[in-house]
Amino acid sequence: MYPEKPIDEFLAKLASAAPEPGGGAAAALTAATGAALVSMVANLTVGREKYAAVQAEMEQARDRADALRLEFLAAIDQDAESFRRVMDTYKLPRDTDEQKAARKAAIQQALREASKVPAGVIRLCQEVAHWSKVVTEKGNAQLITDAAIAALLADSGAQSAALNVKINLGPIGDPAFTDPLWAQIQADLEGIRAVRDEVMKITYERLG
Repeated sequence: MYPEKPIDEFLAKLASAAPEPGGGAAAALTAATGAALVSMVANLTVGREKYAAVQAEMEQARDRADALRLEFLAAIDQDAESFRRVMDTYKLPRDTDEQKAARKAAIQQALREASKVPAGVIRLCQEVAHWSKVVTEKGNAQLITDAAIAALLADSGAQSAALNVKINLGPIGDPAFTDPLWAQIQADLEGIRAVRDEVMKITYERLG
């Protein structure tokens, strides 16, 4: 739904008082933009004689980044839908003890499901960061800043998605579910930051 809308319409809805799309959708769009930049750098490297030795790797970077972009775009709608489901559970009746118990269980399940979308975005951001480093190091040198921006957007998208996971984990109150998930996310974020820092170092060194 949202990915098919003109960008100005999507941003207007994002800026409105509507409860969704929200930060999760923005995180996915940010990551999709990073993936698109990886594809752009790869596309402007493939077919150039100067970069013949890395053509196969650039084609691989382009193809995977294209696929990642589509996954991020799908996550925009998935995030909005999962948020709607959470909101629906809070509207469930709670007049009796049975209704209260059913409502609580429904909220817990909806929050768990809502955590999966941004957690998935973070995992995919690791790939964007990886390929941004590849195209930074081996891609068309004239586009090194575009490659570096892809790494920054991968990090930004991941950090933003992590916030959406965190806000859902609090009300769940089940350490057996929340602790391993948050620990994995922290490890993922650390890895993305490390790649981002490497890419920025390479970029500034080459820019002089």
